Amino acid sequence: MTEVTTEEPAAQDTVGHGLVDRARASETGAVGRFLQATELDTRMLGMVGALLLIWIGFQFISSLRLGVSPFEFDSRTFLTARNLWNLSVQSSSVAVMATGMVLVIVTRNIDLSVGSILGVCGMIMGVTQAIVLPRFGGYSLGDPSIWIIALAAGLLVGLTIGAFQGFLIAYLGVPAFIITLGGLLVWRGAAWWVTSGQTVAPMDATFRLMGGGPEGAIGATWSWIVGLVACAAVILMLVSGRNQRKRFRFPLRPVWAETFLGAVACILILAAVLVANSYPWPAGTVKKYAEANNITIPDGGLFIAHGIAIPVLMAIAAGIIMTFITTRTRFGRYVFAIGGNPEAAELAGINTRWVTMKIFMLMGFLAAISAAISTARLNAATNAQGTLDELLVIAAAVIGGTSLSGGVGTVAGAMLGAMLMQSLQSGMVLLGVDTPLQNIVVGIVLVAAVWLDTLYRRRVH
Repeated sequence: MTEVTTEEPAAQDTVGHGLVDRARASETGAVGRFLQATELDTRMLGMVGALLLIWIGFQFISSLRLGVSPFEFDSRTFLTARNLWNLSVQSSSVAVMATGMVLVIVTRNIDLSVGSILGVCGMIMGVTQAIVLPRFGGYSLGDPSIWIIALAAGLLVGLTIGAFQGFLIAYLGVPAFIITLGGLLVWRGAAWWVTSGQTVAPMDATFRLMGGGPEGAIGATWSWIVGLVACAAVILMLVSGRNQRKRFRFPLRPVWAETFLGAVACILILAAVLVANSYPWPAGTVKKYAEANNITIPDGGLFIAHGIAIPVLMAIAAGIIMTFITTRTRFGRYVFAIGGNPEAAELAGINTRWVTMKIFMLMGFLAAISAAISTARLNAATNAQGTLDELLVIAAAVIGGTSLSGGVGTVAGAMLGAMLMQSLQSGMVLLGVDTPLQNIVVGIVLVAAVWLDTLYRRRVH
């Protein structure tokens, strides 16, 4: 038992908690042996279980209110293709920012300004394509390059704001809480100042694709192709990982465990594609599409599937890239080293100031991407965009297992936390819960998540 005890603190300072699970496996019987073989993170499994409980709970409550069976999946209940598709789109903006917030919190910092950065970047994108370029550049909405210039302008503003705040935090030594709290007020005011509080609309048609909707999705065929490619990627990763373990003579997972993980991952991917393809276009949109393409609508109606929404693909891409950065790059290792022990990291030769500044630059860039999704989805830029999003992003990261004391966190957990938070809000809206009560529930969930994280860390140590 002494050997196990010395291993656990080291495991706590890594991205996952697989070593802790394996060390305790012998004490938990069949479940422990299963976790040891598959190397699944118990905290991630707990989050998935909580998400499923929330979904099932809202399905039963919404069904009872409507007087229908929970297993009928009425169009007005929670577990329907329409609601789950909208849920994925609504979660995308927060999920993208949550991937960056993981790095911020891991290094024992905080960023309270992400919602305001989203607002000002969204306003810059809107003004650029709706006012500046048409008035001074001779462009008009629909020109092939107008949305690219607008998007680039917003991304540049987000990156610049992140660099400015990161410089003040890293090189001038001002606490991140104070800098970003000031940023919350400054950038929110800047979003209002750009147009004196006026809403800017509409957006370019191509730009709007990033917001989802019938046209902002890739359709059934491409969704299946993406799903199959994702399954192939999962299998390739498992095979590559096994070969790497053999090469360095690391312990191998049993073949059945590798097969189980691959099968479950592929089933979940294909199930998500099936749900996305089960949500049809609205009848009015189908009618316009049929008229424009000289298609005769049959008596039973024309079914055209949405497929996977473009903002969801953007969020998944952000998650994959950020996971790669945090787990496979020197920068990612430096981030977790700084979060685990800042003094030791600096003594080891890590340029902690430059790493910290890059983290906030990355956070600003991700907030700008979220601004593009939000602006495209609204088809307008408003000075209220992103209000209180900073709380949702921080809550998503913390609920996803990122420790406020630093050194521990996963991108996948943060994205799952964003889905959990949005599920709570979406379910309460479906049930007609008042906004003040929604805020109370979200606050309670956040406090409970931090409390559970504290208990977990005590148990591990």
